[in-house]
Amino acid sequence: MSTAVGRHDPYAALRFPEYRYLIVGGLLATMAILVQQVALGYELYKLTRDPLTLGFIGLAEAIPFIALALFGGYFADRYEKRRIMQYALLVIIAGSVVLTVVSHEGARAHLPQWGMLLVIYAMFMVVGFARGFYSPASSALRGFLLPREHYANGATWSSTFWQAGAIVGPVAAGFLYAGLGLTGALLVSIALFVAAFLLLFLIRPRPVAAVPEEGETLWQSLHQGLQYVWKSKIILYAISLDMFSVLFGGVVAILPIFAEDILKVGPEGLGLLRAAPAVGAMLTVLVLAWYPPTNHAWRNMLLSVLGFGLGTLVFALSDSLWLSLAALFFVGAADSVSVVIRGTILQTIPPEHLRGRVLSVNSIFVASSNELGAFESGLAARLMGVVPSVLFGSGVTLLTVAYVWRRSKELFKVQLR
Repeated sequence: MSTAVGRHDPYAALRFPEYRYLIVGGLLATMAILVQQVALGYELYKLTRDPLTLGFIGLAEAIPFIALALFGGYFADRYEKRRIMQYALLVIIAGSVVLTVVSHEGARAHLPQWGMLLVIYAMFMVVGFARGFYSPASSALRGFLLPREHYANGATWSSTFWQAGAIVGPVAAGFLYAGLGLTGALLVSIALFVAAFLLLFLIRPRPVAAVPEEGETLWQSLHQGLQYVWKSKIILYAISLDMFSVLFGGVVAILPIFAEDILKVGPEGLGLLRAAPAVGAMLTVLVLAWYPPTNHAWRNMLLSVLGFGLGTLVFALSDSLWLSLAALFFVGAADSVSVVIRGTILQTIPPEHLRGRVLSVNSIFVASSNELGAFESGLAARLMGVVPSVLFGSGVTLLTVAYVWRRSKELFKVQLR
């Protein structure tokens, strides 16, 4: 008699209820974060007309996140992961309440513009602080909710749900902003965070994996995670590819400028632009559930990052909304392949007692590419101009792929199971 979770079952990971609760909670949290970022980003650009204002949002989140992610991985390896996630979400909810209050028209009437910006950036720093603990704990918990043979399928569905949140969040933000105003959009984001927090109560606490090292200091423990990543070439190259491509080639942070000044499509159009990469990504990962990219994994990884750079190049040259949406759709589709491969690598290769620390190193690279990339995008747009900065970023991405391709030929033989 066949088991419910078959060897080739594309829904294998979804048949584990606690894993479903975890990734649905991640979807809700992703939606909430993006509603905040899109609505506030559009409002701040309308107020200041300065690309650097958008970049500082990313920088405000990146600084505490990067500073604390390694510590978050250390705690994820030694303490109950679900509890860490709940505490982190409570901090995020508190910061979101402050963001909502200070962004209300009544509060803004009594605050100078620089004061409002200062409080907003401070609250994004609080969110970054909490994410430094939430992200490695969430990533490490996934490996305890699934059997090892379903890690690749789990990575595919985790990416699918994340992309679903990345689709709905920006589109909802545009329409919420247009229909309910900034305060209404931010209140919806708080409700989504609360729902994600409540879902965690449906997951049973998991025992902490035994740590073989006795008497090691915090710094020795953190160094061990960094050393493991440095010595594992496939992990190091995988997370480095993502960091450099998104750090320089990402355009998400400056999409309000394209929506307002170049394509002239308003907040609703901004929502569509923000959602387009996620639509491409989600449709692609649904296909990957049936046809995993782990056969010839490294070749597929490099080709996907190459596609990311080419899609960014087309977007930079486009002055049509539909061509821009198509280019961003392709960018998301290409990026999703590398996300699934990298997620499988990070779940299958590190030993259990190091997984939290290795994933926290990955979180630092991801934060460097996303949040610091947002700051780089705003700064480059201010110094070079919006379109030249995106052309520069796509060029850096293509050169990075060429360099890593030459340096990692032995990884073409790797097969992930």
